[in-house]
Order: sequence, then structure tokens, then C-alpha cells
Amino acid sequence: MKTFADTVRDIVRKIPQGKTMTYRQVAAKAGNPKAARAVGTIMRTNYDDTIPCHRVIRSDGSLGSYNRGGEQRKREILTAEKAFW
Repeated sequence: MKTFADTVRDIVRKIPQGKTMTYRQVAAKAGNPKAARAVGTIMRTNYDDTIPCHRVIRSDGSLGSYNRGGEQRKREILTAEKAFW
């Protein structure tokens, strides 16, 4: 049986380059719209290079943290991908 975390990782893995989703949007798509904080925890502990966790941002448009170099690195990656958030 697939866990909530597995579902979240699958959703984030499918976010195309140049696009972003909010933690809340990912949670809702995973079946629990009130679990945005849980999505953040799942992304914070993600070390799988096939999961573009940098494409998940806060609902207020701010980037949030990034476990592979901080917010500035997240901004650089999204800018290089031509993502607008």
C-alpha cells in the first residue's frame, strides 16, 4: 500500500521544469489538503535527486527552505529553470 509520503514524492517528481506547486497544492493532490506542513517535512528530508523538491514553494509565494543549499540556491535553480512563482 502506498503511503502519503510516497504519493507526495510521486506528485513532486512529476512537476515539470519551469513550474512550481505550493505545499498546499501538493497536499491536496495527494488527498489531504490540510497536510501542507507534512509535505514540507517530506520535502525537507528528501535526498532523492529524481524528486525536484525545489519546485515546491509556500502559498504566499515565498520559496521556503531548501535542504541542498538554502533559499538562495533554491532561487538560483528556479531562475535557471525559468520558473515564475
